Amino acid sequence: MAIDPSSMREWGKMLLTYKFALDEVSTKLNILNEELHFIQNYNPIEHMKTRIKSPESIRDKLIRKGLAVTIDNAVNHIRDISGIRVICSFSTDIYRMYEMISKQQDVTVLEVKDYVANPKPNGYQSLHLIILVPVFLTDRMEQVPVEIQIRTIAMDFWASLEHKIYYKFNAQVPHEIGLQLKDTADLIASLDKRMFALNEEVQKYRLDE
Repeated sequence: MAIDPSSMREWGKMLLTYKFALDEVSTKLNILNEELHFIQNYNPIEHMKTRIKSPESIRDKLIRKGLAVTIDNAVNHIRDISGIRVICSFSTDIYRMYEMISKQQDVTVLEVKDYVANPKPNGYQSLHLIILVPVFLTDRMEQVPVEIQIRTIAMDFWASLEHKIYYKFNAQVPHEIGLQLKDTADLIASLDKRMFALNEEVQKYRLDE
């Protein structure tokens, strides 16, 4: 089912609102990161990546949900139209960023999925949030959902590789490769812990100076 070309302007207008929400969240995260750098000389965020689903991607998701392809259904039934991935140095930074985001007065946390404390069966780790942020337009204010994924550098490396393998095999990953991916995820979790311990040791030396 194709999107009616005559309605593309309305789809574009709707997606622009989601872009504004994404800009708002990006600004919030940058402010928190810069403030921590000023106060503690430490940046918990290594980098961020934003994305907005295309009308075609939204259409496909609505079809998978068994819903008619309409703007109203997109707004009411899809919460990850806009998304931002936050890459941190250590797993402790993940929860630190979550706590700071959730405490902001104009942010409403709708959903939390903690795949760090409870990884998926294939080994995937990340903290997923759905939040609402206000977007002030010329004639109204809208509360717009944004998905935030927070993970470490190592977790992101694994997720990127798993994503490529997943599509290479058209979602039918051979059992042996799945086992190896899970083993690799366990190694990455161990690496994250060792790097955090090493960083803590370095901090002790800095305090002794």
